[in-house]
Amino acid sequence: MEKLQIDHLDGKILQILQQDARTPYLEIARQCKVSGAAIHQRMKSLQRRGFIRGAVILLDPHKLGYQTCAYIGIYLEEAKLFGAVVEQLKQIPEITQCHYTTGMYSIFIKVYTRDNDHLKTVLAEKLQSIPGIARTETFISLEESFSRQIPVPMTENKGR
Repeated sequence: MEKLQIDHLDGKILQILQQDARTPYLEIARQCKVSGAAIHQRMKSLQRRGFIRGAVILLDPHKLGYQTCAYIGIYLEEAKLFGAVVEQLKQIPEITQCHYTTGMYSIFIKVYTRDNDHLKTVLAEKLQSIPGIARTETFISLEESFSRQIPVPMTENKGR
């Protein structure tokens, strides 16, 4: 995949939005010392080029009653079952991330449950019943020390 270049202004816009995706275009323009129209055009360009895939509201799982966060490594019976297993995993709402990985596991997922009993139910009744899953290994997170996005690389692009 070709690495797309962004200039200093695009980088500044992305940094501001990483801090708060709800920042109004006029506020971004003020911070960047350009017009609101310029920000609007840049945003359209960043979206079109795939730098911005969307905007989300981050909910606090604990406030919603999900006290247990776990990571689960999944061993598949056969690698060719990956696609079918992922489709079944998508049907489990407690799973918030799913990664196709190298190493010991074929798939690594992140799960939020109300408590350890709920986690046990997800494991026994939902995950282990999916055809193609040979076994799982579970790691309970005791604390999320931090979470962040990848930093925006700042380069000058003379073509823009």
